Amino acid sequence: MAELTLANVARATAKTRPDQTALVFGDRKTSVHELDYRANQVANGLMSLGVTDQERIAILDNSSDQFYEIWLGSARANLVLTPLNSRLSAPEVLQVLSDCLPRVLFVGPSFEGLIEEIKTQLTFVEHFFVTGSAYARWRDEHSAIAVESKMLPSDDCLQIYTSGTTGTPKGVRLTSDNLFLAPLSSLTTGERSPCGDISSDDVVLLCLPHAHVAGAMLGIYGLAMGSRVIVTSEFVPAEIAATIDKEHVTLTLMVPVMIRGLLAAMEKTGLACKSLKTILYGAAPMATSLLRHAMEALPNSGFGQLYGLTETSGPITYLSPEDHHSIVSGNADLALSCGAATASVELRVVDPYGLPLPPGEIGEITCRSSQVMKGYWKRPTETLAAIQDGWFYTGDMGYLDASGYLFIYDRKRDMIITGGENVYPAEVENILYSHPAIQDVAIIGVPDEQWGEAVKAVAVLKPDAVLTSDELIAYVKGKVASFKVPKTVDFASDLPRNATGKVLRRLIREPYWNAQGRGVA
Repeated sequence: MAELTLANVARATAKTRPDQTALVFGDRKTSVHELDYRANQVANGLMSLGVTDQERIAILDNSSDQFYEIWLGSARANLVLTPLNSRLSAPEVLQVLSDCLPRVLFVGPSFEGLIEEIKTQLTFVEHFFVTGSAYARWRDEHSAIAVESKMLPSDDCLQIYTSGTTGTPKGVRLTSDNLFLAPLSSLTTGERSPCGDISSDDVVLLCLPHAHVAGAMLGIYGLAMGSRVIVTSEFVPAEIAATIDKEHVTLTLMVPVMIRGLLAAMEKTGLACKSLKTILYGAAPMATSLLRHAMEALPNSGFGQLYGLTETSGPITYLSPEDHHSIVSGNADLALSCGAATASVELRVVDPYGLPLPPGEIGEITCRSSQVMKGYWKRPTETLAAIQDGWFYTGDMGYLDASGYLFIYDRKRDMIITGGENVYPAEVENILYSHPAIQDVAIIGVPDEQWGEAVKAVAVLKPDAVLTSDELIAYVKGKVASFKVPKTVDFASDLPRNATGKVLRRLIREPYWNAQGRGVA
C-alpha cells in the first residue's frame, strides 16, 4: 500500500476477504466483493459514455452507499468525482456545475425537482442518472471485468468545492497522495495521526455529508483499511444512537453540536453506545462543560479534536484523547487548542510578510504537507496566492505554543477590529459556552460610530433557561480584556450553520451591516 490510489481501494480486500461487509446503509449491506464488482461496472459504464481521462463528473445526492460505488468506479475510469453540497440552492448548484462542466451527473431522487429548475442551462450535461433503483439498473447493464486504471497517485481523484460562505466557491483538486500518503506513513512511523489506528476491526459510522472532505475522507480511508463503514443519509440523534448500538460502531466523526444531540438522545432513549472507542470531532472547539458531560456519558470513548480544511484534504492537527483528559483535569489553556501537527505535517505561524513568528505570537497559520491540495480548479492566480514556496496559507489566525500546540483565534475575515484592537470571536465564545444557560453562541462585529465595530453576542439559551443581556455581559467581564467584552447581546432561537456545523457568521452579521452598505468597519 506504499502507492495506494483511489482506484485500488477494495481490490486487495476483495481477494483476501470477499465476504466481509464493506458498507451498511439502512437494511442494505454490501460485501467487499460486491463493492469491487459494482465499482468495475460503474467504471465500464462511464467509459462507454465516452468520457476521457481526468474529466469531471458530478453527483448531487444525500449520503448513501452508492456514493462509494460511483466514486471508486469513476477513479477506475480515471475520472474525477465532484460531490455537490446537498444544501445548495438551484442557482448555487448551477454555479458549481458551470465551473466543473461535467458531462455526467448523478442526481438523488429528492433533487430531481431542483435540477429541473436549471436543466435548460445545463447544456453541457449529456447524461443524467437518478440514484437508487434507476442507477442500479444502469450499473448492472455493464460488465464487471476489472479495469486497469491509468490513475496515478498524483492525479486528481476528487474535486470538492469550498463552502462559499464568502465569495464564489472554488473547486479544490485532491489526489490519491493527498488522501492517503500522510495517514499511511503514520502506520509505519508511529507519528501522531487520528487515522493511524483505524483497522479492519473497526466499524466506522459516517455522520457527515460526502460533499464535505471529512465525510468523504473518513469513509474512503475506512474502506481502504478494510473497516466496516456505516453510512447515514442524515443526522437524526435517536437513530444515530440506535445505529451505534445495533452495529457496534467503534469510531465516528462529528461536530460538537452533533455530540450534544447524541448525548441528549442517549439520555432520552437509555442507549449507552458502549461500543464507541473513538469520537473524532472538528469544525469548532468543544466547550469544556460539554466535553466533561460527554466523557461521563461515554466512559469507553476517547475524544480527538481535528483541525483541517478542504484544501488540506483532512486534519493537519490532532488533540488526542490524552489531551482531552488533561483538559477535564483542569488544563484550561489546552481547552483552547486544536492540537499538535499530525503525521507528515509542518506547521508555521507567519506575519503579514510571510516570516515565521515565535511561540505565542498571533499570525496566519500555514502548513506544508503531502495533504495540501494540488490547487484550485481553473484558478491559477488564487492557487499561487494560497500556496507559496510549498506552504499553504490557511486564512486562519492563531499561534503555536512552545510545545507545538496550535491555538486558533479565528478566520482573518471574522476578526473584529474595535478601536484599533483585534478581537477573535472564538476566544470570547469559549467563555460564553461555559455559562450554564448557553446552548449556542456567536460573536460578531456590528457597526459602531465611535469604535468602528462593537462586539456583539448572539446567543441561544438552553430550554427553560432565563438570562438577561446584562447578566451575560457581566459573566464575561474580568475574564478577558475589556475591549473584548460584548457591548450588546441579542437572543435567537437558533444560529445558521452550514452542512458541517460551522456557524455562518456572514448571515448573522448581514442584518446589522445592510444599512451601512459595507460588511466591515
